[in-house]
Amino acid sequence: MSDVWPPLSYGPWSATCDTLHAHTQVLGKLAVELAPPEPQLQHAALRLSARGWETLALPVPDGSGALVAALDLRTHEAVGRRGGAVEINPAPQEVPWQVPLDEDHEHATYDPDQVTTYFDAATRAALVLAEFRAPFRGRSTPVNAWWGTFDLAVHFFSGQSANPPSDDFIVRNGGDAEQVEIGWWPGDPNHEGAAFFAFAYPSPDGFADANLTPAAARWDGQLGEYVLDWEDIRESPDPHALALEFARSAFRHACAVCEWDPVLAATAEGVPPPIR
Repeated sequence: MSDVWPPLSYGPWSATCDTLHAHTQVLGKLAVELAPPEPQLQHAALRLSARGWETLALPVPDGSGALVAALDLRTHEAVGRRGGAVEINPAPQEVPWQVPLDEDHEHATYDPDQVTTYFDAATRAALVLAEFRAPFRGRSTPVNAWWGTFDLAVHFFSGQSANPPSDDFIVRNGGDAEQVEIGWWPGDPNHEGAAFFAFAYPSPDGFADANLTPAAARWDGQLGEYVLDWEDIRESPDPHALALEFARSAFRHACAVCEWDPVLAATAEGVPPPIR
């Protein structure tokens, strides 16, 4: 991985991106079937590791131990272990295509060089998110790799419940607690370029009115979240620092307008420091 943050936009690698996305759904569905259920569907999340997308350790169906299934983005192969049959729901989720995963012959384009570029960018984003979440003393998630929306995200919780806005399965389970989400995604048909993003749920009136930092950060009304485009920071002298600045600015604003406990909110900025 070089010192330069690579350019990344959806269009040039869209076919490979969608293929990779479809394969992450298989891993995610394994987690859904095998992992013990957690609040806000956290058991379904994957991780971006040093080798690629992978599950946490999952109980093997035959009781012989644990398995980790992974898409190794360095060697460009799927890896795992056998341990009994697992039946998953093959219907793709949160994507525009509807062909069941086990019948999908469309998503078969895979350019290793494009995946390497994506993995480089995603790793850099994950390191930003991991550093940002580290000092927070409330409940938060690790850097999740979400196979439905194909993004990386950290969720922070106020400790208060929320009323889900619909009875959709994901919404009613994932949206039953007050939370702020800070994340990154590699672009899609609705937002061509890679970007960091931030939103709060539920978000009160005035949430979209902030002037965040750095100056390139903006509210995207179509997406319903704040964004900081990859291209606006990647060639700066310190893109990691700018991305951290965005995360802290967005979280500070969200906690203020959502009226979170200010003492809890301050811990995200290292007050008090995590280690004394």
